[in-house]
Amino acid sequence: MIKAAIFDLDGTILDSMFIWDTIGEDYLRSLGKEPKENLKETFKTFTLEQAAHYYIENYEVTLSVDEIIDGVNKMVEGYYAETVKLKPGIEVFLEKLKAKGIKMCIATVTDKPLVEAALDRLGVRDYFSEIFTCASVGHSKEEPHIYREAQKHLNTEKGETVVFEDALHALKTAKADGFVTVGVFDIHEKKQEELIMMADCYIENYSEFEKFWNSISK
Repeated sequence: MIKAAIFDLDGTILDSMFIWDTIGEDYLRSLGKEPKENLKETFKTFTLEQAAHYYIENYEVTLSVDEIIDGVNKMVEGYYAETVKLKPGIEVFLEKLKAKGIKMCIATVTDKPLVEAALDRLGVRDYFSEIFTCASVGHSKEEPHIYREAQKHLNTEKGETVVFEDALHALKTAKADGFVTVGVFDIHEKKQEELIMMADCYIENYSEFEKFWNSISK
């Protein structure tokens, strides 16, 4: 029986992946350096801290890791505070989970102040008891630490805890560690067939609550 849910943020709750499409290149160019590669792909599984180290080691950026992270966050904070929207139907979906007594929290790569700015503005912050970030746990989603920290907070077993993810690499991590997984369609994840095959349940949009609930309640 499912008792709790851990939600990714970008591409899962927020329609925000477009923000990160060019931010790697845009940040470098703001420093007067020209990218030598598609940084979107390079950074796909990176935390912001890992990306900062990559800039320093591969592009001779002389700023500190904290300065780089602050610089990137400043470039995107306006989107989270003013522009980014919820994925369609998520409010009703969250309300239905709440009505069933499901505890919820967030596990994301995005830094907490940006998360809070968006969720407060969009009116859904109160659904989530806590926000866990890769920076706060010190590990990327290539490792299960963030999901384990969220599960510990929710005080449930892995088999009672469902993880919502739009990114294949993150969903693989959660599933391999024993969590129930829901794949959420987002156009920025190109490996949809693999996501469908890997996930315990797959939804194209948040109107599919009954499909989701019937699938994970078996």
